[in-house]
Amino acid sequence: MATPEPTPHGEIRHHGLITLSLMLATIMQVLDTTIANVALPSMRADLGASSDTINWVLTSYIVAAAIVTPLSGWMSERFGRKEIFVVSIAGFVITSMLCGIAWSLETMVFFRMAQGVFGAAIVPLSQTFLLDINPREKHGSAMAMWGAGIMVGPIIGPTLGGYLTETLNWRWVFFINLPLGAIALAGCMAYLPNMARRLRRFDFMGFAMLALGVGALQLMLDRGAEVDWFASTEIWIEAGLALTGFWVFVIWITGAEHPFLDPRMFLDRNFATGLVFIFVVGIVLLASLALLPPMLSTIFGYPVMTTGMVMAPRGVGTMITMIIAGKLVRVVDARKMVVAGLLFTSLSLEIMTGFTPQMDATLIIVSGLVQGLGLGLVFVPLSTVAFATINPQFRGDATALFSLVRNIGSSIGISAVTVLLTHNVAVNHTELASAITPENLRGLGSGSAALAQYGQTATAYVLNQMVTVQSLMVSYVNDFKAMMWVTLAAVPLALLLRKPEAPPPGAASAAHMD
Repeated sequence: MATPEPTPHGEIRHHGLITLSLMLATIMQVLDTTIANVALPSMRADLGASSDTINWVLTSYIVAAAIVTPLSGWMSERFGRKEIFVVSIAGFVITSMLCGIAWSLETMVFFRMAQGVFGAAIVPLSQTFLLDINPREKHGSAMAMWGAGIMVGPIIGPTLGGYLTETLNWRWVFFINLPLGAIALAGCMAYLPNMARRLRRFDFMGFAMLALGVGALQLMLDRGAEVDWFASTEIWIEAGLALTGFWVFVIWITGAEHPFLDPRMFLDRNFATGLVFIFVVGIVLLASLALLPPMLSTIFGYPVMTTGMVMAPRGVGTMITMIIAGKLVRVVDARKMVVAGLLFTSLSLEIMTGFTPQMDATLIIVSGLVQGLGLGLVFVPLSTVAFATINPQFRGDATALFSLVRNIGSSIGISAVTVLLTHNVAVNHTELASAITPENLRGLGSGSAALAQYGQTATAYVLNQMVTVQSLMVSYVNDFKAMMWVTLAAVPLALLLRKPEAPPPGAASAAHMD
C-alpha cells in the first residue's frame, strides 16, 4: 500500500470543518473522563458489583489511557497521523457502544480499558493537527478552540451524565458518543490533511519503563483512598514500581541512541516550563471539580441537576477568556496573561475559603465564574507559548507529553485533596466535639421544647450532626486554601518563559510536513 503524500501547508483547505471535527472528537474523549462518575451507583446495581469493585470502571479507563498516551507521538509518525487519528475515533466509538451494552462488571472493565487505549491519542493528536494546519500567528486562536474542549468537557461531564442517568439510563452516558463520534469521524476522514511520516525505531525499553511508571502511579493514586494508602502493601508495591519505572526511564533516554522520548525537547525552556504550568492547571481544575459536587450534595443538599447549574458559570468564564485570549495572544505578552490568569484563579480559591453551610449559591457561582476566567486566561497563552519555540520534529511527542502531565497533575491533585479532606474531617470533628460538655447537652435540651421530650440522646444526635457538617465545611475550606497557595507558588515560574520571536511574514509553521 502506497504511503499518502503529505499535503503542502498552503493547500490545506476547509480549516473550519477540520477544526470542528477535531473539537468534536476532543470533547467526546474528554467528556468520558468525568461523565461516567455520577452513573456509578446505577451501574453497580445493574452489573452486580460491590462499592469497591465498581470503581474499576473508572480506574481501568484512566490507567489504560495514561499508559498509551505517550505512544501516540511515535505511532502517528510511523503509521501516519491522519490514519492513527481516524482509527482512534472509530475504536473509541465502537468501544463506547460495547460499554453501553456491557452485561457484567468484567466485560465493562475490559471494554473501558479498550476505550482508554483508543482514546489516548485523540487529545494530543488533535492539538498537533491544530498546530500543524495553522500558521504560527494563528496558534493562539487554534489553542483557544482546542482548550475550550479540554477545559469545558470535565465541567459539563458530571451534569450531562447526571441528566442522562436520571432521564434515560446509565448506558446513555456511553451511547451519547455515537452521534458525536460519527460526525467527527466523517469530517476527519474527508478533510484531515495527510502528514509526512518518519521512520523511527521503536524504543521498547524506554516505552516499557515509562508505561510501568505511569501505570503504577495512576493505580496508586486511584486505589490509595480505598486501601488506606501506605498502610496497604499494594500501595507500597505500586509506589516502588512507579519510582523504578521513572528512574530507569530517565537514565535510559539520556543514553539511548534512539530514545522513546528525545531528551533534547526538554532543553526548550518554554516547553519545560509549560509542563510545570499544565501540571498545576491539572491540579486546580479537576481537584476543585472533584471537591465541589460532593460538597454541594452533602452540605447543601443540592440534587445533581442543581449542582450542574450552579457550577455552569465556571465553564462560561472559561469560554469567555479563551475567546479573548486567543485574539490577544498575538499582541499581548503571553507571560502577562498567564500571570493574570493564575492571580484570577487564586482569587477564586480565596473566595471559596469563605464558604459556610448557611450561605446561598451566590458565592459558589461568583467563585466559579472567576475561576473559569482565570483558567481560560492561563490555558490559551500557555498552550501557545509552550509550543512556540520547540522544534516541529518533536511536536507529536511534545503534545502527548503535555496531555500526560496534565492528566497526572489531575490525578495527583484529586488524590491530595481527598487525603487532606479525610484527614482534616477527623481532626476538625475531634476538635469541635471536644468543646461539647455535659453542661452543653443539658442546656441545649432544657432550652428546646422539641429536644427536651427526647432527652440527651436526641440532643447529642443533633449536636453531632452540626459538628459533622461544620467539620466538613472547615475541611473543604482548608483544601481550597491549599490549592490557592499551590496556584500562587506557580506565578514566579512565568519569569522562566521566553517571549517567542515573531515569525517572518508568510513563514510556514509546519516545516516537518514538507
